[in-house]
Formats: sequence, structure tokens, C-alpha cells
Amino acid sequence: MYEAIQYENEDGVGVLTLERPQTKNAVDAVMRRELPQLMGALNTDRTLKVLIVTGAGGNFCSGGDLRAVRDSAGSEGSAEGRRQRILDGQATPGAFLNFDRPVIAVVEGVAYGAGCSLALTADMVLAARDARFCLSFGRIGAVPDYGAFYTLPRIVGLQRAKELVFSAREFGAAEARDLGIVMEVHEPGTVLDRAREIARSMAQASPLALSVSKRALNTSLHSDLPTMLMHEADGQGIAMSTDYHLTAVRRFLDKEPPLFSWPRRRD
Repeated sequence: MYEAIQYENEDGVGVLTLERPQTKNAVDAVMRRELPQLMGALNTDRTLKVLIVTGAGGNFCSGGDLRAVRDSAGSEGSAEGRRQRILDGQATPGAFLNFDRPVIAVVEGVAYGAGCSLALTADMVLAARDARFCLSFGRIGAVPDYGAFYTLPRIVGLQRAKELVFSAREFGAAEARDLGIVMEVHEPGTVLDRAREIARSMAQASPLALSVSKRALNTSLHSDLPTMLMHEADGQGIAMSTDYHLTAVRRFLDKEPPLFSWPRRRD
């Protein structure tokens, strides 16, 4: 069904793979079109519980396809045409940020430019020890896109966001973890397995509780206390009325194994 991406769903855990290894999974015109198409389809697929995003060939994503930008002509080569190209691509970060189920990014190799921005849209980022991140836009006289102006300062703070954007410097997985971009760092070749382990665990959690929690946490970054307290009351009223909650409470009181538990790290 797709040319630039691949997708599979196994027992509620979806894996979306960027499939342009010859360009380190650069975002070309086809990928830019296919990503929001897939995410639109996944919105209505209730068999999917958790989505993992990764890249083929040992890299996450090297950013936008600069050859296509260089070779663009006609209306797309104008300022208005290139602005429209960016606007058309903005369906992708919005689709990930607003997706009502958890999204885990698995970063191996490079996450440069739009690839770094794409990783920032995930709810959790797991990285290989040799992963390399870079808001590289400034190296070519461009500005961050794919939602980075929104996500980056909310994750690392305003001053650090400015430093990463202005310098366009590369930083590794350990620093990305210190900055709050990466949740866990693992040996190369093991990151996807760890992501699947976490995803299988979360697939056993209450989908309604996860959805409400994700939406509320995202809202909290530009909201106030009264609004968030109302979100708590509304969400809890719904969550505690579900069969999942009632069953989980009964199992707890009867000292039975929980329906859901977080997998411990092995290192």
C-alpha cells in the first residue's frame, strides 16, 4: 500500500518504519504524503493500542530530502511554493502529537533536521547509544519545521532550545537523555526490542485512561490550574466507570496479578 513507509500491527502493537534506507530515510515527497495518510487510517483502527516509529537501515531519519529542494522548480521553487510545501507537511507532526494512543520513537543512527523534529512528536523516545541528534536547519540557512518550534522548548526549556537551534550542533543519546528528549538509552540493535516490550505492556493498560491522560498532559502545557482540575474530574469520572477499572480494582483487592505492569529495564 505504501512506497516510502512500512506498517505492521501485531497484537495491538503497531510498527511504522520509514523505508528510505538509501537516503537514511530522508523525508521525500512520497513519505510526506504517505505519513498523514497512514495516521489518518490508524485513527479509526481500534485494534492498535501503541504505535512505534522507527527507521530502516540503522538510521531514524536524516531530515528533509535536500536534493528535491535543490531541484524544485516552477511554483514550488518560489517562496510561496516552498511555504506551501511546509504547510502541506504539517499534517504529520499534528497527526502524531494528537494521536490518542501512545507513540514511541526508536532512534538509531541519525535523527537530523525534520527527523529530529519527528522524534520530538513522540510520547517517548528510546535511543541507541550511538544515536546522533541535530536540529540541523541552521546549517543550510533554514529554520526548524515539522513542529519543532512547538515541541522543543516544551521539552528542553526555552534557553536550551535556542542554543540547539542557533548552534545547529550535533548531540548524542546521553545528552539527549539529560535534556529530557530521550527516555532510555540502550545498546545498538536492542532498542526496537525494548520498545516492543514497553508497547506490549502498555497495550494491556486501559486505552481510555491512556488516551485521556495523554490529551490532558498535552493540554497542561498551555492551560491553567482550574482547567486542569476540571480535566481530572471529567477524565476520572469516565475512567472509573469502565469495566477495566472495576476489574483492576477487584484484582487488586483479591491480591491477583495486575492487568498491567511496566516492564523493568534489563540493564
